[in-house]
Amino acid sequence: MATKGYQDGAGAAGGFAGDFRGGVAVDELVGRIVGNIQNVIVGKRQTIEYVAIALICGGHALIEDVPGVGKTSLVSALSKSISCSFSRIQFTPDVLPTDVTGFSMYNMKTAEFEYRPGAVMSQIVLADEINRTSPKTQSSLLEAMEEGQVTVDGCSHALPQPFMVLATQNPIEYLGTFPLPEAQLDRFFMRVRLGYPQTDEEVFMLSRFSAGAPLDELAPVSSPEEIVAAREIVRRTYVDSAVSRYIVSIVQSTRSHPDIALGISPRGSIALYHAAQAWACCCGRDYCTPDDVKNMAAPVLSHRIKLRQDAKLKNMQAETLLGDIIAGTYIPVSGKAAARQAR
Repeated sequence: MATKGYQDGAGAAGGFAGDFRGGVAVDELVGRIVGNIQNVIVGKRQTIEYVAIALICGGHALIEDVPGVGKTSLVSALSKSISCSFSRIQFTPDVLPTDVTGFSMYNMKTAEFEYRPGAVMSQIVLADEINRTSPKTQSSLLEAMEEGQVTVDGCSHALPQPFMVLATQNPIEYLGTFPLPEAQLDRFFMRVRLGYPQTDEEVFMLSRFSAGAPLDELAPVSSPEEIVAAREIVRRTYVDSAVSRYIVSIVQSTRSHPDIALGISPRGSIALYHAAQAWACCCGRDYCTPDDVKNMAAPVLSHRIKLRQDAKLKNMQAETLLGDIIAGTYIPVSGKAAARQAR
């Protein structure tokens, strides 16, 4: 994959990074998970791939779309596909933070306070309609999403691994919604949308669901141990310094753009770095290219951009501005690649 003078750099020492326990590859693992979920979610393969990539990166995903397009079914299918514990939090205005994190209860027999786990104490957590609850309850997920633990009455409790929050939200113009603050949005590894199915897909969906619920028949195709091992492989995928500079150039351009009020944070650049590693693994490579960065930029970065008010009045979209920034960002030539080319 050569792009604008960039030559593929050498992989990390020690062989192909995509292999783990028993010779299973990350691309094969993701293929199994995506194929299994497609037994429930008709079409939308790219969206399913993005969610699977967030999973093997150890990130969290925000699924935003209108009601009824399969957001909750997608999350349920993912949890069944990887044989992980699953809990669902149906957010409403009266849900309390303790419903999420848990609380301490006094045990009269032992004369001690005991921790009673909340709904967040699962490997896969569905935060359904997260923008229908109050900001105070929304913020109860921040520590869990960032640090993999919850703190109740001064005591920290580790979350089970692999841990992932998948939140769904309706468009903010819908009644009864509370917009997610920037600090909360920034903790989501990526944001994806499902959208309405195509005509042929919807016709096929009607015939498939007429015989029963495919979700009830879904069987696991991977294990939590495989997901944890895959995360280690993704982190070891080689990223040349030229690709790192390319990521930073894109991120820094959002911070100085005249139509952007809030650019990408360092957390966003780290997320894009890991997403590019995961995409490379899914392509069967143990090294990243600038094309990997381009492919993952929109779902990883667009929700982290806050437009200026005049840009909103002009109906500008964060995705469009991000695409323009990427198109205008020069890809530096890798020093290692240049040396190889000279030989």
